Amino acid sequence: MNAVQIRSAERALSAGTWLIVAGAMLYSILTVTPLAAAHTPARWAWTAPILPLVVDAAVVIVVRLDAVLARLGGNGGRWPIVLRWMTGCMTLALNVADSALKNDLVGVAVHAVAPLLLIVTAETGLAYRRAITAAVVAPEAKQQAERETRERAAVERREEVARRAREEREHAAVLAREQREHEARMAREQAEREAAVRREEREREQARERAEREERERVEREREQLRAERERREREAAERAEHEQRARAEQARREQAEREERAARERAALLSGGPVTDKLAEDDARAIVAAAQAEGLSVRSAAELCGWSVGWVSARYAELRGPVSGVAVDLTGAGR
Repeated sequence: MNAVQIRSAERALSAGTWLIVAGAMLYSILTVTPLAAAHTPARWAWTAPILPLVVDAAVVIVVRLDAVLARLGGNGGRWPIVLRWMTGCMTLALNVADSALKNDLVGVAVHAVAPLLLIVTAETGLAYRRAITAAVVAPEAKQQAERETRERAAVERREEVARRAREEREHAAVLAREQREHEARMAREQAEREAAVRREEREREQARERAEREERERVEREREQLRAERERREREAAERAEHEQRARAEQARREQAEREERAARERAALLSGGPVTDKLAEDDARAIVAAAQAEGLSVRSAAELCGWSVGWVSARYAELRGPVSGVAVDLTGAGR
């Protein structure tokens, strides 16, 4: 049987199976719907066709999946068998129930035809498909074995050719390696001689560079010593200059303190006379006013000490608060 005949047989089997399934489903719906409607409340009578549809949908699933598994050469186990027989028995029971309840044996026989035909067709179709699959697989398996045998022979031939080529390459590689080792040995000896010459030249160059480096280091040390000596002298000179500057600043502070102390004594002496009733000489009065302003006395107190008017003393205070003609007032000279 060739592939065309096998495909033709499969198409005929599939067409016949689905024709029987469709007829059985239609006959089952028409037969079971009145039975379901008679045993359903009136308001739910419209649900009567659902039951045969559900059962027949299970039949379709079983037939379809059995066909796929048979084509693949697989086995779904016991549950597909249980579902197949359960749906077949349910369909048979639902189709003959109405006649059986009426004790109509002829009706039972008539209504049992479609379910029984569906059950036997499902089992027979499964057996046919398994047989067709086995018939298709056997030649394919034989062809596969022949292909594997030819492929193994081809692989063995290629391996033999590859082995011979590998041996030739290994022999050539041995010869090439020996040639390379000889050339490498000659090159290594030549390189060692050249390396010895370069090593001698490098040692001479290193000795010369070492002598030059030592000379540079000696010169650098002398420069460092000279720079350190110069920095030491500059540092000592800077320290002396700083010491002299501090000494001058200290002398200036002492002289300033002495001047301030002398000025304070002179102001104290000018202010120690107490209030007067007569005007003092203008120079003496100016000296007293300057001393009073420096000590922070009021205008009236200064006027009592010099005997001059408050207005005149106020004018002198104003003059003393700022520079007169750009020159600060000398308190010590004002009293002389």
